[in-house]
Amino acid sequence: MRPALSIMALLATASLSQAADLSGGSVKIGVLNDQSGVYSDFGGRTSVDAARMAVEDFNGKAKGINVEIVSADHQNKADIATAVAKRWFDVDGVDAIADLTNSSVAIAVNTMAKDLGKVTLMTGPLSTAVTNESCSPTGFHWGWDTYSQGTGTAGALMGQGQTRWFLLAADYAFGHAMANDISRVVTERGGKVLGQVNHPLGVADFSSFLLRAQSSGAQVIALANGGTDTINAIKQAAEFGITQAGQKLAGLGVVISDVHALGLKSAQGLVVTTPFYWDANDETRAFAKRFYERNGRMPGQVQAATYSSVLHYLKAIEAAGTDDGKQVAAKMREMPVKDAYAPNGRIREDGRMVMDMYLVEVKKPEESTREWDYFKILGTIPRETTAAPIEQSRCPSVIAARKTSAEK
Repeated sequence: MRPALSIMALLATASLSQAADLSGGSVKIGVLNDQSGVYSDFGGRTSVDAARMAVEDFNGKAKGINVEIVSADHQNKADIATAVAKRWFDVDGVDAIADLTNSSVAIAVNTMAKDLGKVTLMTGPLSTAVTNESCSPTGFHWGWDTYSQGTGTAGALMGQGQTRWFLLAADYAFGHAMANDISRVVTERGGKVLGQVNHPLGVADFSSFLLRAQSSGAQVIALANGGTDTINAIKQAAEFGITQAGQKLAGLGVVISDVHALGLKSAQGLVVTTPFYWDANDETRAFAKRFYERNGRMPGQVQAATYSSVLHYLKAIEAAGTDDGKQVAAKMREMPVKDAYAPNGRIREDGRMVMDMYLVEVKKPEESTREWDYFKILGTIPRETTAAPIEQSRCPSVIAARKTSAEK
């Protein structure tokens, strides 16, 4: 018994020595997202709870690592987000910030975190800029971006002969990036974009935009927006009889809570690319059951990705023996990502976490057998094709490494 007890004591001492290397004696993670606006159901407070689930599953107490979650509402305003992030980093001892739904917010906070050597775990934004021009050695983009959504959804519909497109885009970084990626896919595959309108964030009336799209002669109206903007656009399209008349809607930033809010009658037939579906396999169903018991709803892409990113971050702290941002970020890149969200994920040098994704279609009402049974999985998109090729990266550190390698 004594040798076994000695080994246990050594293990306990090792864990406690790791904890001693933590700044402030603990790990503090902030979840910064929209909790009251157009994206409040996209991630919101349930994303905060997903982060708490990751902390519980990590079981830091048993490892001598104390972990704390704090949260705030950025109200989709970059100035509010950066003020909160600055206070968290400078005063409150926050080590990492997660979620960051809204691309403009994510870019601003990621830039600040880069200068301070702090970690960002971006799960809500879709702009490819966060791993290109605005990339950071300590910044990570989890799961999806405008490239994955555009390539998956547009590629599938183009394959069905839907070659004439009209784009309805949110007028900020995410919408612009998504529209650019959709245009690229459509034109590369021999299609044509017949028009585009940009709308303000949080607009209530889409009638003028939809009428222009309806009269364009497009086969597909692509919605490069998210949250209540997407929901309102789809509802109003149904009122105008757009899909009934034969035009198809492509929701590029759609999450499962959007479908829940719309109902299958309005959302049926939408083709969506998603990194996560709660009913995909036994592991996703087990995670979703726990989440449902706590929140009364199934998790979507953003909640599941927040869980995954926070859990991976904590595992990297344990492996590195420190919460120093740069050392943890390096360890995160070394380690595979394996959990209910990403069974085969890996992190590239630009900070993009790549994984297999699903191409799904929203079911007809008569095809659904229970609540939240909303998606038919049409196919799996391999992780190698869900992000822009690293050779095309505009991330300054990746470009510099490429240049150094070529000189050798």
